[in-house]
Amino acid sequence: MYDYSNRHALVTGAAHGIGRAIANRLAGEGCTLTLWDLDEQALTRTASELTEGGANVSYRRVDVANLAEVADGHEAVARKFGTPDILVNNAGIGQVASVLEIRPEDFERTLRVNVTGAFNCCHVVVPQMVEKRRGSIINIASWFGKSGRPASLAYCASKFALIGMTQSMAIDLAVHGIRVNAVCPGTIANTQMRADADAQAVARGLPPASERKHQIPLGRLGEPDDVANVVAFLLSGEASYMTGQSINVTGGLWMN
Repeated sequence: MYDYSNRHALVTGAAHGIGRAIANRLAGEGCTLTLWDLDEQALTRTASELTEGGANVSYRRVDVANLAEVADGHEAVARKFGTPDILVNNAGIGQVASVLEIRPEDFERTLRVNVTGAFNCCHVVVPQMVEKRRGSIINIASWFGKSGRPASLAYCASKFALIGMTQSMAIDLAVHGIRVNAVCPGTIANTQMRADADAQAVARGLPPASERKHQIPLGRLGEPDDVANVVAFLLSGEASYMTGQSINVTGGLWMN
């Protein structure tokens, strides 16, 4: 559908779930890929599968919460492929915990990965996008960044922040020819985060997501490919007049 044969995308959190689906979709469009994740074993498998399919892929274990690792990773890939003109900030963590339950260190870690991690990647990559006057940034936020949800203090705080960052960066970078948008997934199956959240919910006596799909107007849980398809559109020329937006991919569960 889209031709990204002259594009280079950096995708964080690319080993599993949504990040993996985004990498697969962009590879299918001819995009050169740089993939980062903490799970080196799974990342190697994902990169190998994409390479076997004909994609041009570089990968590296990077903790996006660590600015030095981000800078080193960017320097390494710039030597090989040049600076990315697409940045997908997908790496993220979450937990089921209210303000009465969450430990300070877990709250801080969630914000470091989900918010500071996205900032670190932008801090390193965006100056080169400005020099080239070309680039597109996609932040993977959540519908939890649009409506406070129970037992989700740190995750909600981080995703609200990411949507705010998206809007602010969109204003600042428009003059440089760079677009910034966010995608806000709803309840997405077949991801590590979904599995972890379901396990925590069940431990609290709450139903897993599969037992709540009747609440979704479209009647099913989302899949990683549902998110990847929206990312591919937002990166395309067909979305060239869109910036600062936070697009819901929720099956109608959230409509604002």
